[in-house]
Amino acid sequence: MIESLVTAFRAPDIRRKILFTLGILLIFRVLTNVPVPNVDQERLSQLFETNQLLGLLDLFSGGGLATASIIGMGVNPYINSSIIMQLMQGVIPSLGELAREGEYGRNRINQYTRLLTVPLAFAQGYGFSVLLEANGVIPQAELFSFQKLALLVSFTAGTILLMWLGELISERGLGNGISFIIFAGIVGRIPDQAGPIITGPDGLVRIIPFAIIAIVVIAGVVFINEGQRRIPVQYASRVRGRRMLQAQTQYLPLKVTMAGVIPIIFAISILLFPAQIAQYFTASDIGWVQAAATWVVNNLSANNVLVYGVLYFVLVVFFTYFYTAFQFRPDQTADYLRKNGGFIPGIRPGRPTEEFLSRVTSRITLGGATFLASIAVLPLIVSVAIPGTEALQLGGTSILIVVSVVVETMKQLEAQMLMRHYEGFIR
Repeated sequence: MIESLVTAFRAPDIRRKILFTLGILLIFRVLTNVPVPNVDQERLSQLFETNQLLGLLDLFSGGGLATASIIGMGVNPYINSSIIMQLMQGVIPSLGELAREGEYGRNRINQYTRLLTVPLAFAQGYGFSVLLEANGVIPQAELFSFQKLALLVSFTAGTILLMWLGELISERGLGNGISFIIFAGIVGRIPDQAGPIITGPDGLVRIIPFAIIAIVVIAGVVFINEGQRRIPVQYASRVRGRRMLQAQTQYLPLKVTMAGVIPIIFAISILLFPAQIAQYFTASDIGWVQAAATWVVNNLSANNVLVYGVLYFVLVVFFTYFYTAFQFRPDQTADYLRKNGGFIPGIRPGRPTEEFLSRVTSRITLGGATFLASIAVLPLIVSVAIPGTEALQLGGTSILIVVSVVVETMKQLEAQMLMRHYEGFIR
């Protein structure tokens, strides 16, 4: 693999993409250490030590939330905006039609997603600033004061900057930019998470079971990511121009996890959203508001492992099916096969082919979704069974995201290297 990586680095265009991606990630890591003004770092550290929910939210900001940096909101508002826009495509007919208009429709929807990110980031930044003020991390300020507006603009601009950096990686670098930003944040926080456990009393005893689980998860994720159902497709003899194309058999590969890492990111974003909003109101002066917010934080977050684990499992399965429905359209595939003279042996073209593809997709997606959801909640069970590993409660999600991003990036490099007749990474 190292030899293949050196060979890939020798190709000028691949080298430019690798260096560009690394440069953007370096900028991201620098930004996580640029705090907003007037932050009491000691009180901020105390707040994160006593608030587990904020530690989970910090995952998507790469440590920026724990330092109250300008990118403290991370890409979470953009992810929530993407979820809302995809849900709206099934509710608003005009958006659904726009999504089917190819590249033009996707660009328009992406533009709407960016615009929706701005108010979401502003609202989330306001909630975080209220929480910081209530705990004495930053000075109290009126809503329309210059100090408060400057703070909110800083948080919002940081999210927009991260969104832009992610899109730059997607366009000019390697892999999915937003996933890469989250990947860099997770990798950057590994020493902070694992260090206290390893150096603590009986740290080695506590970390060994988690390390074994991590190895099993990595092997399982790679196996599931590479798993696919190959459906034979027979093409009859046909004439193209002056050429006669002979009958041939090809295969339609259906991946077990077509949605990749997106369902994990969507699930954790939606799962943390109610507790995140409620967290901002736990210091409210209104009694019933404070009581309701406290109940949500205690029962709909990682504080309640049972409820949190069940909801997490269900959401991962749901978003796997949800995103797969956007990635693979059986009706379009069946229509394409019919127009090009292809058919699945034993299945009539048209509607029967569409129904067959739908059944196969549902079955293999169920297996992949169940596996990913089980892996995601496994560390929650371990954290209960092995005291002292609570800091690694989100380890399953972190591993899933990291491994999926690495595998997808390697496959992109593999495809580009094969175009140049180089020996690839994946054998």
